[in-house]
Amino acid sequence: MITRHTVSSRHFFAGWILLFLLLLLLSLFPRSLSAAGSNCPIQLKDVTRETGITFAHTDGSSGRRYIVETVSSGLATLDYDRDGKIDVLFLNGAPLPGSPITTPPPRNALYRNEGGWKFKDVTQAAGLMDTNYHLGVCVGDYNNDGYSDIYLNNFGPNILYRNNGNSTFTDVTREAGVAVGNHVGAGACFLDMDGDGDLDLFVANYVGFTFPTHQISYMNGFPAYVGPLNYPPTANVLYRNNGDGTFTDVSVASGIAALLGSGMGVIAADLDNDGDTDIIVGNDLRPNFVLLNDGTGKFKEVGGLLGLAYDSFGHVQGSMGVECADWNNDGWLDVYITPYQRQLATLYQNHTGIYFEDVARQTGAAAGTYPHVKWGAGVVDFDNDGHRDLFIACGHLIDNIEQFDSTTRYNAQNIVLRNTGHGRFVNVSDLCGDGLLPRLSSRGAAFDDLDNDGDLDAVILNSRREPTVLRNDSSPTNHWIQIQLRGTKSNRDGIGARVTVTAGDLNQIDEVHSGRSYQSDFGKRLQFGLGQHSAVEQIRVNWIGGVVDIVRNVAVDHLMTIVEGRGLAPSAPAKQQ
Repeated sequence: MITRHTVSSRHFFAGWILLFLLLLLLSLFPRSLSAAGSNCPIQLKDVTRETGITFAHTDGSSGRRYIVETVSSGLATLDYDRDGKIDVLFLNGAPLPGSPITTPPPRNALYRNEGGWKFKDVTQAAGLMDTNYHLGVCVGDYNNDGYSDIYLNNFGPNILYRNNGNSTFTDVTREAGVAVGNHVGAGACFLDMDGDGDLDLFVANYVGFTFPTHQISYMNGFPAYVGPLNYPPTANVLYRNNGDGTFTDVSVASGIAALLGSGMGVIAADLDNDGDTDIIVGNDLRPNFVLLNDGTGKFKEVGGLLGLAYDSFGHVQGSMGVECADWNNDGWLDVYITPYQRQLATLYQNHTGIYFEDVARQTGAAAGTYPHVKWGAGVVDFDNDGHRDLFIACGHLIDNIEQFDSTTRYNAQNIVLRNTGHGRFVNVSDLCGDGLLPRLSSRGAAFDDLDNDGDLDAVILNSRREPTVLRNDSSPTNHWIQIQLRGTKSNRDGIGARVTVTAGDLNQIDEVHSGRSYQSDFGKRLQFGLGQHSAVEQIRVNWIGGVVDIVRNVAVDHLMTIVEGRGLAPSAPAKQQ
């Protein structure tokens, strides 16, 4: 019987053994470099206990080893009540056949940010008490009423929760027509695929698993989960927003339905700088998809052509999380993908939208990642020096892996790789505070400024355990700017808009995304670290649909709002053009 483990291992024989041992040594080298330094600019503190968050994740496991258990779950950070503080939504599994019945049953948990690193469970008050098996999430204002709605991609029927604007949500899945639910869910994202001003919906599916087709594997006599190749590949789904609260399935017309894969993480971003939004789907042990948008909402799969379908050796990876950001500040969005054990996390550098190059080894972006299964990822600037760092959530999916494999662990340390600004990353996981001490089996990860102090904090969902909440205690000596967008002609959240920030010789870009990393969502407020630059000369916003706003001479170290067609919101200290 083929398993994920044995499929992933089949490439590591004969002449490849020596090569991969060498790569492993190289991946560890940046850690030794970092250990030579006494101070690390990035400092992350574990503050989970003081937050009041008591959520505990379950994957519904019963010992029968259903494949769905291995991929649970993601999370989201969002300001659901528009009070200016970022809240947290944790996704949860549900009991599977053979698992004990618990009272009350497992549920998702929405925690409202009360300030001062205190969070309150408001799940019941918000109307989010369903007991489905939840996997992926994306957040976006699909009806343009100014409040963030939530879409849950599940094992079983999916759910669209409409935000009522009074801190409550209503399940509108049936009337909106977006249930799906025939497969194991994965990532999802809102995007405006056709530039008409409202958010469409892309839903990834993992595999065609059902309980009657359940399989189990044995490794050296020990029971283990099978991998995705034991089940049929699936088609993803694309819904067009009709502008009246309903959606139409356009999977066939758009070209999406013809592609069969095993989707995990997804992100929608403009890879070729042509002003419309493309889609990347990380497929587990199948080639990744890159769905290039022609601007009208029709897509062409070009993953192999662009170099994103495989790693640099031409092998498929067990792709998990997919992130997108400009790591080297050259004006093009690069792609970071976290794969399975004995595969290196891969940084694909964008060469003017023509092709992507795997630069993980020469840049150190794979340092320390080889032994672990890797899930949630962030390409975020923790120390506000103007250069994006890497965070990788690690943890095996086989809970008894140590019984037959001494090279990895079920509970693993997460990884932080600091961007030096000179084309290299350095592994600082052992130097960046007690936030990296917990060894758990992590899945989703989200990054936002939870205390409004100008730097990015982190929240990690851990399988079968409590989450980890990390406060960013990095030195505040560097400047920063946070930008939130409000669309008028385009979608209200500004999803898909491109923002360019110029401060002296530092030029940075970013986009607003909905659905990203591993089955998670975060970052609607864009964060730009500025280093020692004490002023921003220009901020340019290219909105989906073609409107351009330019704001000049902006003060630093604050959150500002830019409104489409109007420029800077009146309260922010800047001069508009």
